[in-house]
Amino acid sequence: MQTVAFYTLGCKVNQYETNAMAEKFLKSGYEIVDFEEKSDIYVINTCTVTNMADRKSRQIIRRVKQINKESILVVTGCYAQVASKELESIQDVDLVVGNTEKKDIVNIVENYKIKNNKINLTDINQEKEFTDFGTTTYTEKTRAVIKVQDGCNNFCSYCIIPYAKGRVRSRRVENVIEEVTKIAKEGIQEVVITGIHVASYGIDFKNSSVRLIDLLEEINKIEGIKRIRLGSLEPNIITDDFVQRLKKVNKICDQFHLSLQSGCNETLKRMNRKYTIEDFTKVVKRLRDAFPNVMLTTDIIVGFPGETDKEFEITYNYLKEIKFYKMHIFKYSPRKGTIAEKMPNQVNGNIKEERSHELIKLSNKNEENYLNKYIGKEIDVLFEQEENRIL
Repeated sequence: MQTVAFYTLGCKVNQYETNAMAEKFLKSGYEIVDFEEKSDIYVINTCTVTNMADRKSRQIIRRVKQINKESILVVTGCYAQVASKELESIQDVDLVVGNTEKKDIVNIVENYKIKNNKINLTDINQEKEFTDFGTTTYTEKTRAVIKVQDGCNNFCSYCIIPYAKGRVRSRRVENVIEEVTKIAKEGIQEVVITGIHVASYGIDFKNSSVRLIDLLEEINKIEGIKRIRLGSLEPNIITDDFVQRLKKVNKICDQFHLSLQSGCNETLKRMNRKYTIEDFTKVVKRLRDAFPNVMLTTDIIVGFPGETDKEFEITYNYLKEIKFYKMHIFKYSPRKGTIAEKMPNQVNGNIKEERSHELIKLSNKNEENYLNKYIGKEIDVLFEQEENRIL
Protein backbone atom coordinates (compact mmCIF):
# COMPACT_ATOMS: atom_id res chain seq x y z
CA MET A 1 0.00 0.00 0.00
CA GLN A 2 1.29 3.43 -0.96
CA THR A 3 1.74 5.93 1.86
CA VAL A 4 1.26 9.70 2.06
CA ALA A 5 2.24 12.17 4.78
CA PHE A 6 1.06 15.75 5.31
CA TYR A 7 2.50 18.87 6.90
CA THR A 8 0.23 21.88 7.34
CA LEU A 9 1.30 25.46 7.96
CA GLY A 10 -0.92 28.46 8.54
CA CYS A 11 -4.62 28.90 9.10
CA LYS A 12 -7.64 26.72 9.79
CA VAL A 13 -8.58 26.87 6.11
CA ASN A 14 -5.33 25.07 5.34
CA GLN A 15 -6.09 22.49 8.02
CA TYR A 16 -9.50 21.85 6.49
CA GLU A 17 -8.01 21.48 3.02
CA THR A 18 -5.32 19.11 4.32
CA ASN A 19 -8.07 16.95 5.84
CA ALA A 20 -9.95 17.03 2.53
CA MET A 21 -6.85 16.01 0.56
CA ALA A 22 -6.10 13.27 3.08
CA GLU A 23 -9.60 11.87 2.66
CA LYS A 24 -9.18 11.76 -1.12
CA PHE A 25 -5.95 9.79 -0.74
CA LEU A 26 -7.61 7.40 1.72
CA LYS A 27 -10.48 6.77 -0.69
CA SER A 28 -7.90 6.01 -3.38
CA GLY A 29 -6.29 3.29 -1.26
CA TYR A 30 -3.40 5.17 0.30
CA GLU A 31 -2.34 4.93 3.94
CA ILE A 32 -1.66 8.14 5.85
CA VAL A 33 1.48 8.13 7.98
CA ASP A 34 3.16 10.63 10.26
CA PHE A 35 5.25 13.25 8.50
CA GLU A 36 8.41 12.12 10.28
CA GLU A 37 8.00 8.57 8.96
CA LYS A 38 9.26 7.24 5.66
CA SER A 39 6.55 7.82 3.09
CA ASP A 40 6.09 7.45 -0.67
CA ILE A 41 4.50 10.89 -0.97
CA TYR A 42 4.83 14.04 1.14
CA VAL A 43 2.39 16.93 0.81
CA ILE A 44 3.33 20.27 2.35
CA ASN A 45 0.39 22.67 2.58
CA THR A 46 2.12 26.05 2.84
CA CYS A 47 1.30 29.51 4.17
CA THR A 48 2.67 32.83 2.92
CA VAL A 49 1.14 35.38 5.28
CA THR A 50 4.58 36.39 6.59
CA ASN A 51 8.22 36.05 5.56
CA MET A 52 8.58 33.67 8.49
CA ALA A 53 5.88 31.42 7.00
CA ASP A 54 7.79 31.27 3.70
CA ARG A 55 11.00 30.44 5.55
CA LYS A 56 9.31 27.72 7.58
CA SER A 57 7.89 26.19 4.39
CA ARG A 58 11.37 26.03 2.85
CA GLN A 59 12.77 24.44 6.00
CA ILE A 60 10.12 21.71 5.89
CA ILE A 61 10.80 21.14 2.18
CA ARG A 62 14.50 20.54 2.89
CA ARG A 63 13.65 17.88 5.50
CA VAL A 64 11.64 15.63 3.23
CA LYS A 65 14.30 14.08 1.02
CA GLN A 66 16.42 13.46 4.12
CA ILE A 67 13.66 11.13 5.30
CA ASN A 68 13.13 9.42 1.94
CA LYS A 69 15.12 10.60 -1.09
CA GLU A 70 12.95 8.44 -3.39
CA SER A 71 9.70 10.10 -2.32
CA ILE A 72 7.48 12.42 -4.33
CA LEU A 73 7.37 15.87 -2.74
CA VAL A 74 4.27 17.97 -3.43
CA VAL A 75 4.15 21.61 -2.34
CA THR A 76 0.76 23.31 -2.34
CA GLY A 77 -1.02 26.16 -0.54
CA CYS A 78 -0.60 29.93 -0.60
CA TYR A 79 3.20 30.03 -0.91
CA ALA A 80 2.91 27.67 -3.89
CA GLN A 81 0.22 29.90 -5.40
CA VAL A 82 2.20 33.16 -5.30
CA ALA A 83 5.75 31.79 -5.76
CA SER A 84 5.37 28.72 -7.98
CA LYS A 85 8.46 29.48 -10.10
CA GLU A 86 10.60 29.92 -7.01
CA LEU A 87 9.46 26.56 -5.64
CA GLU A 88 9.85 24.79 -8.98
CA SER A 89 13.49 25.86 -8.99
CA ILE A 90 14.14 23.93 -5.75
CA GLN A 91 15.67 20.61 -6.76
CA ASP A 92 13.83 18.52 -4.16
CA VAL A 93 10.35 19.74 -5.15
CA ASP A 94 8.63 17.38 -7.59
CA LEU A 95 5.20 19.01 -7.91
CA VAL A 96 3.82 22.49 -7.23
CA VAL A 97 0.03 22.49 -6.86
CA GLY A 98 -2.04 25.67 -6.60
CA ASN A 99 -4.96 26.29 -4.27
CA THR A 100 -7.57 25.62 -6.96
CA GLU A 101 -5.94 22.33 -7.95
CA LYS A 102 -5.87 20.88 -4.43
CA LYS A 103 -9.19 19.11 -5.02
CA ASP A 104 -7.54 17.08 -7.83
CA ILE A 105 -4.34 16.28 -5.97
CA VAL A 106 -4.64 12.48 -6.17
CA ASN A 107 -5.03 12.53 -9.96
CA ILE A 108 -2.17 15.02 -10.25
CA VAL A 109 0.14 12.77 -8.23
CA GLU A 110 -0.93 9.64 -10.12
CA ASN A 111 -0.26 11.32 -13.48
CA TYR A 112 3.13 12.44 -12.25
CA LYS A 113 4.04 8.90 -11.16
CA ILE A 114 3.10 7.47 -14.58
CA LYS A 115 4.03 10.22 -17.03
CA ASN A 116 6.13 12.64 -14.97
CA ASN A 117 3.51 15.29 -15.83
CA LYS A 118 3.58 18.61 -14.04
CA ILE A 119 0.75 21.15 -14.09
CA ASN A 120 0.17 24.80 -14.84
CA LEU A 121 -1.39 26.70 -11.96
CA THR A 122 -4.75 28.35 -12.49
CA ASP A 123 -4.87 32.15 -12.22
CA ILE A 124 -6.76 32.27 -8.96
CA ASN A 125 -7.83 35.86 -9.54
CA GLN A 126 -10.05 34.58 -12.35
CA GLU A 127 -11.84 32.05 -10.15
CA LYS A 128 -15.52 32.89 -9.69
CA GLU A 129 -16.86 29.78 -7.93
CA PHE A 130 -16.04 28.20 -4.58
CA THR A 131 -13.75 25.17 -4.98
CA ASP A 132 -15.73 22.49 -3.21
CA PHE A 133 -13.88 19.39 -2.04
CA GLY A 134 -17.17 17.60 -1.43
CA THR A 135 -18.07 16.11 1.90
CA THR A 136 -15.06 15.74 4.20
CA THR A 137 -15.37 13.79 7.44
CA TYR A 138 -11.69 12.99 7.99
CA THR A 139 -10.22 14.71 11.04
CA GLU A 140 -7.67 13.77 13.69
CA LYS A 141 -9.47 15.88 16.31
CA THR A 142 -12.74 15.84 18.23
CA ARG A 143 -13.85 19.00 16.43
CA ALA A 144 -14.13 19.49 12.70
CA VAL A 145 -13.09 22.58 10.78
CA ILE A 146 -15.61 23.47 8.08
CA LYS A 147 -14.55 25.79 5.27
CA VAL A 148 -17.50 27.82 4.01
CA GLN A 149 -15.80 30.65 2.14
CA ASP A 150 -12.63 31.48 0.22
CA GLY A 151 -10.89 34.62 -0.98
CA CYS A 152 -10.91 38.25 0.14
CA ASN A 153 -11.89 41.54 -1.50
CA ASN A 154 -10.43 43.90 1.12
CA PHE A 155 -6.83 44.32 -0.05
CA CYS A 156 -5.38 45.52 3.25
CA SER A 157 -2.15 47.28 2.32
CA TYR A 158 0.07 44.76 4.17
CA CYS A 159 -1.64 41.55 3.03
CA ILE A 160 -0.70 39.11 0.26
CA ILE A 161 -3.69 36.80 0.80
CA PRO A 162 -6.02 38.24 -1.91
CA TYR A 163 -3.29 37.43 -4.43
CA ALA A 164 -2.94 33.89 -3.08
CA LYS A 165 -6.64 33.16 -2.57
CA GLY A 166 -8.44 35.37 -5.08
CA ARG A 167 -11.78 37.13 -4.68
CA VAL A 168 -14.59 36.17 -2.31
CA ARG A 169 -16.26 32.87 -3.19
CA SER A 170 -18.87 31.34 -0.90
CA ARG A 171 -19.92 27.73 -0.54
CA ARG A 172 -23.54 26.82 -1.16
CA VAL A 173 -25.59 26.50 2.02
CA GLU A 174 -26.90 23.05 1.09
CA ASN A 175 -23.34 21.74 0.62
CA VAL A 176 -22.26 23.05 4.02
CA ILE A 177 -25.33 21.53 5.69
CA GLU A 178 -24.70 18.17 3.98
CA GLU A 179 -21.11 18.08 5.23
CA VAL A 180 -21.94 19.11 8.80
CA THR A 181 -24.79 16.58 8.92
CA LYS A 182 -22.44 13.76 7.87
CA ILE A 183 -19.87 14.90 10.41
CA ALA A 184 -22.52 14.79 13.14
CA LYS A 185 -23.41 11.23 12.13
CA GLU A 186 -19.73 10.32 12.54
CA GLY A 187 -20.06 11.36 16.20
CA ILE A 188 -18.25 14.70 15.99
CA GLN A 189 -20.22 17.20 18.06
CA GLU A 190 -18.27 20.39 17.45
CA VAL A 191 -17.57 22.40 14.30
CA VAL A 192 -15.44 25.45 13.61
CA ILE A 193 -16.87 27.58 10.79
CA THR A 194 -14.06 29.26 8.94
CA GLY A 195 -12.91 30.88 5.72
CA ILE A 196 -10.34 33.35 4.46
CA HIS A 197 -12.75 36.21 5.16
CA VAL A 198 -15.71 34.41 6.66
CA ALA A 199 -17.54 37.67 7.42
CA SER A 200 -17.98 38.08 3.64
CA TYR A 201 -19.89 34.82 3.34
CA GLY A 202 -22.70 35.17 0.81
CA ILE A 203 -21.83 38.56 -0.69
CA ASP A 204 -21.04 36.87 -4.02
CA PHE A 205 -24.33 34.98 -4.22
CA LYS A 206 -26.46 36.28 -7.07
CA ASN A 207 -30.15 36.90 -6.35
CA SER A 208 -29.72 35.81 -2.73
CA SER A 209 -29.64 37.66 0.57
CA VAL A 210 -28.10 34.71 2.48
CA ARG A 211 -25.26 35.76 4.75
CA LEU A 212 -23.16 34.20 7.52
CA ILE A 213 -25.83 34.53 10.21
CA ASP A 214 -28.33 32.66 8.01
CA LEU A 215 -25.85 29.83 7.58
CA LEU A 216 -25.19 29.66 11.33
CA GLU A 217 -28.92 29.45 12.04
CA GLU A 218 -29.19 26.48 9.68
CA ILE A 219 -26.19 24.69 11.21
CA ASN A 220 -27.70 25.26 14.65
CA LYS A 221 -30.63 23.03 13.65
CA ILE A 222 -28.48 19.98 12.86
CA GLU A 223 -29.03 17.13 15.29
CA GLY A 224 -25.86 15.87 16.93
CA ILE A 225 -23.94 19.15 16.71
CA LYS A 226 -23.58 20.60 20.19
CA ARG A 227 -21.05 23.40 19.72
CA ILE A 228 -20.43 25.87 16.90
CA ARG A 229 -17.30 28.00 16.90
CA LEU A 230 -16.39 30.82 14.58
CA GLY A 231 -13.04 31.57 13.01
CA SER A 232 -11.62 35.08 12.86
CA LEU A 233 -14.21 37.79 12.20
CA GLU A 234 -13.94 41.24 10.72
CA PRO A 235 -15.57 43.74 13.11
CA ASN A 236 -17.85 45.24 10.45
CA ILE A 237 -20.06 42.15 10.47
CA ILE A 238 -20.93 42.62 14.17
CA THR A 239 -24.05 44.75 13.71
CA ASP A 240 -26.93 44.99 16.20
CA ASP A 241 -29.03 42.69 14.01
CA PHE A 242 -26.21 40.14 13.67
CA VAL A 243 -25.65 40.00 17.44
CA GLN A 244 -29.35 39.76 18.30
CA ARG A 245 -29.75 36.83 15.92
CA LEU A 246 -26.48 35.24 17.06
CA LYS A 247 -27.74 35.24 20.67
CA LYS A 248 -30.48 32.85 19.56
CA VAL A 249 -27.99 30.42 17.99
CA ASN A 250 -27.90 28.44 21.21
CA LYS A 251 -24.99 26.20 20.16
CA ILE A 252 -22.62 29.08 19.47
CA CYS A 253 -19.53 29.28 21.72
CA ASP A 254 -19.10 32.74 23.18
CA GLN A 255 -15.49 33.14 22.12
CA PHE A 256 -14.83 35.51 19.24
CA HIS A 257 -11.59 36.46 17.53
CA LEU A 258 -11.88 39.98 16.14
CA SER A 259 -9.22 41.21 13.72
CA LEU A 260 -8.17 44.65 15.01
CA GLN A 261 -4.51 45.03 13.84
CA SER A 262 -3.99 48.50 15.40
CA GLY A 263 -5.53 50.68 18.09
CA CYS A 264 -4.78 53.92 16.24
CA ASN A 265 -7.00 55.36 13.52
CA GLU A 266 -4.11 56.82 11.52
CA THR A 267 -2.39 53.46 11.39
CA LEU A 268 -5.64 51.70 10.47
CA LYS A 269 -6.12 54.14 7.60
CA ARG A 270 -2.69 53.33 6.15
CA MET A 271 -3.45 49.64 6.58
CA ASN A 272 -6.63 50.14 4.51
CA ARG A 273 -8.72 48.65 7.32
CA LYS A 274 -12.32 49.71 6.81
CA TYR A 275 -13.30 50.75 10.34
CA THR A 276 -12.22 53.13 13.07
CA ILE A 277 -11.43 52.54 16.73
CA GLU A 278 -14.78 54.12 17.57
CA ASP A 279 -16.50 51.53 15.35
CA PHE A 280 -14.53 48.74 16.96
CA THR A 281 -15.40 49.86 20.49
CA LYS A 282 -19.11 49.67 19.63
CA VAL A 283 -18.61 46.13 18.33
CA VAL A 284 -16.94 45.03 21.56
CA LYS A 285 -19.74 46.57 23.62
CA ARG A 286 -22.40 44.78 21.56
CA LEU A 287 -20.75 41.42 22.15
CA ARG A 288 -20.10 41.99 25.85
CA ASP A 289 -23.70 43.13 26.39
CA ALA A 290 -25.07 40.13 24.53
CA PHE A 291 -22.72 37.47 25.96
CA PRO A 292 -21.86 38.18 29.62
CA ASN A 293 -19.04 35.58 29.72
CA VAL A 294 -17.66 36.38 26.28
CA MET A 295 -13.96 35.86 25.55
CA LEU A 296 -12.52 38.26 22.99
CA THR A 297 -9.15 37.75 21.32
CA THR A 298 -7.45 39.74 18.57
CA ASP A 299 -4.45 40.21 16.29
CA ILE A 300 -2.18 43.25 16.47
CA ILE A 301 0.57 44.29 14.07
CA VAL A 302 3.36 46.44 15.51
CA GLY A 303 5.87 48.42 13.51
CA PHE A 304 3.65 49.04 10.50
CA PRO A 305 5.27 51.58 8.12
CA GLY A 306 4.88 55.08 9.52
CA GLU A 307 3.90 53.92 13.02
CA THR A 308 5.39 56.65 15.23
CA ASP A 309 6.01 56.44 18.96
CA LYS A 310 2.82 58.47 19.41
CA GLU A 311 0.74 56.11 17.27
CA PHE A 312 2.07 53.11 19.19
CA GLU A 313 1.27 54.84 22.47
CA ILE A 314 -2.32 55.40 21.27
CA THR A 315 -2.56 51.70 20.36
CA TYR A 316 -1.12 50.59 23.69
CA ASN A 317 -3.51 52.75 25.70
CA TYR A 318 -6.48 51.58 23.66
CA LEU A 319 -5.58 47.93 24.19
CA LYS A 320 -5.01 48.53 27.89
CA GLU A 321 -8.48 50.04 28.13
CA ILE A 322 -10.42 47.51 26.08
CA LYS A 323 -8.90 44.46 27.84
CA PHE A 324 -8.88 41.60 25.36
CA TYR A 325 -8.50 38.19 26.93
CA LYS A 326 -5.62 37.38 24.59
CA MET A 327 -3.75 39.29 21.90
CA HIS A 328 -1.64 37.70 19.17
CA ILE A 329 1.18 40.13 18.43
CA PHE A 330 2.92 40.23 15.07
CA LYS A 331 5.85 42.35 14.00
CA TYR A 332 5.15 43.86 10.59
CA SER A 333 6.82 41.88 7.84
CA PRO A 334 6.99 43.37 4.30
CA ARG A 335 5.36 41.16 1.69
CA LYS A 336 6.52 41.52 -1.91
CA GLY A 337 3.71 42.76 -4.11
CA THR A 338 1.78 44.62 -1.42
CA ILE A 339 1.30 48.38 -1.12
CA ALA A 340 2.89 48.53 2.34
CA GLU A 341 6.14 47.05 1.04
CA LYS A 342 6.82 50.31 -0.81
CA MET A 343 5.56 52.70 1.90
CA PRO A 344 8.03 55.24 3.32
CA ASN A 345 9.11 55.33 6.97
CA GLN A 346 9.65 51.59 7.45
CA VAL A 347 10.14 50.92 11.16
CA ASN A 348 13.46 49.68 12.52
CA GLY A 349 13.52 46.03 13.58
CA ASN A 350 14.69 46.82 17.11
CA ILE A 351 11.75 49.17 17.59
CA LYS A 352 9.37 46.47 16.36
CA GLU A 353 10.89 44.07 18.87
CA GLU A 354 10.45 46.52 21.75
CA ARG A 355 6.84 47.28 20.86
CA SER A 356 6.06 43.60 20.42
CA HIS A 357 7.52 42.85 23.84
CA GLU A 358 5.42 45.56 25.49
CA LEU A 359 2.17 44.27 24.01
CA ILE A 360 2.98 40.65 24.81
CA LYS A 361 3.45 41.67 28.46
CA LEU A 362 0.11 43.45 28.39
CA SER A 363 -1.57 40.42 26.83
CA ASN A 364 -0.10 38.07 29.43
CA LYS A 365 -1.33 40.36 32.20
CA ASN A 366 -4.85 40.41 30.70
CA GLU A 367 -4.88 36.63 30.45
CA GLU A 368 -3.73 36.23 34.06
CA ASN A 369 -6.40 38.64 35.32
CA TYR A 370 -9.06 36.83 33.32
CA LEU A 371 -8.14 33.38 34.61
CA ASN A 372 -8.03 34.65 38.19
CA LYS A 373 -11.75 35.30 37.92
CA TYR A 374 -12.29 31.55 37.83
CA ILE A 375 -10.49 30.70 41.07
CA GLY A 376 -12.96 28.95 43.34
CA LYS A 377 -15.42 28.19 40.54
CA GLU A 378 -16.23 24.81 39.05
CA ILE A 379 -13.06 23.56 37.39
CA ASP A 380 -14.89 22.38 34.27
CA VAL A 381 -15.97 25.98 33.62
CA LEU A 382 -12.32 27.01 33.47
CA PHE A 383 -11.44 24.08 31.24
CA GLU A 384 -14.29 24.93 28.89
CA GLN A 385 -13.09 28.54 28.63
CA GLU A 386 -9.54 27.39 28.02
CA GLU A 387 -10.74 25.00 25.33
CA ASN A 388 -12.58 27.88 23.66
CA ARG A 389 -9.39 29.81 23.06
CA ILE A 390 -7.39 26.88 21.64
CA LEU A 391 -8.85 26.94 18.15
